[in-house]
Amino acid sequence: MDLKTCSKCGKIHERGYKCYKGRIYTRTDENKLRSTYQWTKKAKQIKNDAMGLCEVCKAQGVYTYDGLEVHHITKLKDNPNGLLDDSNLIALCVYHHKQADAGDLDADYLRKLAKER
Repeated sequence: MDLKTCSKCGKIHERGYKCYKGRIYTRTDENKLRSTYQWTKKAKQIKNDAMGLCEVCKAQGVYTYDGLEVHHITKLKDNPNGLLDDSNLIALCVYHHKQADAGDLDADYLRKLAKER
């Protein structure tokens, strides 16, 4: 076994081991858009318009307040201009947000719910 001292963390690792200590992550264009004041303000407005409820749960007759997030129905990488578009945004609980990101929730259904808001 060939060992070496890591220049990043100071520990001893096997040669070829990738140490991620102090790794600098590059921000994507989508993440840069999500860190703006306008996005923060719009996300708060969408949550307030949805009365703090997951809109999919509410349509099913369940009231979920916990873990509310704002989802872009059409992804930002596909349409960066949809960042602040009310018809492209919907308030979802963590569970439904994961389903929407995976494509398990129909985008037209989500747009319908957003329009009803």
